[in-house]
Amino acid sequence: MLLIGTGMFFDGFDIYVAATVLGATLKSGFSTMGQNAQFMSLTFGGMMLGSFLTGFLGDRYGRRFTYQANLVIFGFASIASAFAPSMAVLTLLRFVMGVGLGAESVVGYSTMTEFVPPQARGKWLGGMNVIVVSGLPVAALLGTLIIPHFGWRVMFALGGLGALGVWYLRKALPESPRWLESVGRKAEADALLQSIENEVSQQHGPLPSPAPRSPAHPSTNLSSLLSPALLPRMIVGATSLIVMNTLIFGFVTWLPSFFVQEGLSIVTSFRYSLVMSLGAPFGSAIGAFTADSMGRKPTIVGASLLTIVLGGIYPFVQKPIALIIVGFLLTVPIYILVATLFAIYIPELFPTEVRLRASGICNTFGRAATILTPFLAVALFRSYGIRGVLSLMMGFLLVQIVVVLRFGVEPKKRRLEDME
Repeated sequence: MLLIGTGMFFDGFDIYVAATVLGATLKSGFSTMGQNAQFMSLTFGGMMLGSFLTGFLGDRYGRRFTYQANLVIFGFASIASAFAPSMAVLTLLRFVMGVGLGAESVVGYSTMTEFVPPQARGKWLGGMNVIVVSGLPVAALLGTLIIPHFGWRVMFALGGLGALGVWYLRKALPESPRWLESVGRKAEADALLQSIENEVSQQHGPLPSPAPRSPAHPSTNLSSLLSPALLPRMIVGATSLIVMNTLIFGFVTWLPSFFVQEGLSIVTSFRYSLVMSLGAPFGSAIGAFTADSMGRKPTIVGASLLTIVLGGIYPFVQKPIALIIVGFLLTVPIYILVATLFAIYIPELFPTEVRLRASGICNTFGRAATILTPFLAVALFRSYGIRGVLSLMMGFLLVQIVVVLRFGVEPKKRRLEDME
């Protein structure tokens, strides 16, 4: 969890760096609001491509190969971004970073899913998501401390160096035994499980016999994703990730730019965003526990409704202290949803044989939708202010509630093989 989660922390850090960096480039004249929208859209273009490719590479060549390649790509591209001479070059490098960033979020959660027992799968995956989304307040804090004194370029250098450091440490991580078995490498899978079982039995005594798996393994063909069993799950996955990507990248990452446009100084904007961003790890931690205790579907529906209610209140808040408090409270249910959907629910929906391809395709839909989101967010903000942006988000959340209730399955405390 720590090695996968730390790599994904720098993934999250690099994604959320956009919020603080774009506020600074806008204020300094290095970029315009239109160029910022292009920067965000090309980020998602790269993430869409990375999500799609990693699904096929991860199911074909294994989880280890894929998550190591991702870190190298976005690590080097991030360091190069620190030396970008113009906004056009920075945007192009951001596209390359996006390829690595999009791939990491698909393969990281799916790999962890394949290692964790069902009784505590929500807790472990949600806990890993806490590490990942901590990149948001850390990026906001470092942006507040560093950018006013040293400029925005340092932020990209920090993210890139951190990613390459984790790449070196992660070389010792084992391959997923579930994937090894799915491609016929059963001796390697068995040896890895024996070592895990020996370690656990020394601490907890003799282990019960493993539960038998059905001899009828799922198909490895991509066409199986259109079968009556998996197509509704694909609809749930794609719809949920479209909604969540729109919510994060149409609202959360734009907050500093919105605040600057409303007349706040860059330092005040960063401070507001920092306090609100502390709701991210807090929300993810709540999602980690409610996913196992209440179940995935009740958590998703409850957090969606809470986001709608708080999103309806937020535009009418005027006083600075109240704005920060309501903003923090709004961030909490958004990140309950992030933990439950990105980290826990989507990877559980699909068999090992097609897990990365299915998750990658769902993520591709999510990233594709958000290529348009920055332009839509800017247009709505210019015409209707923050109220217009939040109205769009609330409509998306209502669609998500209906789709999850109609087509979603409940994986709470069920083995992955029992849902195939």
